[in-house]
Amino acid sequence: MDTTVDLQLLLRHPRSTDGHEVNRLIARCKPLDTNSTYCNLLQCLHFADTCMLAEDEDDGTLLGFISAYRKPKEPDTLFVWQVAIDKRARGEGLARRLLDTLLESEACRGVTRIETTITADNAASWGLFESVARDRGDGLGVRHVLFDQERHFDGDSKSEILYRIPLG
Repeated sequence: MDTTVDLQLLLRHPRSTDGHEVNRLIARCKPLDTNSTYCNLLQCLHFADTCMLAEDEDDGTLLGFISAYRKPKEPDTLFVWQVAIDKRARGEGLARRLLDTLLESEACRGVTRIETTITADNAASWGLFESVARDRGDGLGVRHVLFDQERHFDGDSKSEILYRIPLG
């Protein structure tokens, strides 16, 4: 049985009016940490050039969102904060399409590396960023714990592993 979803998607940078829907999408994508709607509004306004979303062209439903920013003290580094893909669009390569589209945008001109943090058990994120390292980088990347479960989260969240990918 073919379970492929045939979606017509529009990939674009967000607008401030997308912030509320971004917040709803992230809430549907457990176990992602939800931010306040205000935070997502600011991402869609102040960081719109380094964020990307995907919406269903047929019904306008938001199906994917990547939030990222260029690090202020290292502007050649794009820090990917969050990747949210609606269950309707998972397994279709949408996260990679969003990330590739973002990396090819004017706002990412001069970016020479990507950084992100991932918990050890997030197989989907590891798969996404390892594919980027393989296809666009040196194939490896550098990993180390950035935020420790006990020291930084007082045991309330899992450790976040920084994954740094030099781009080729």
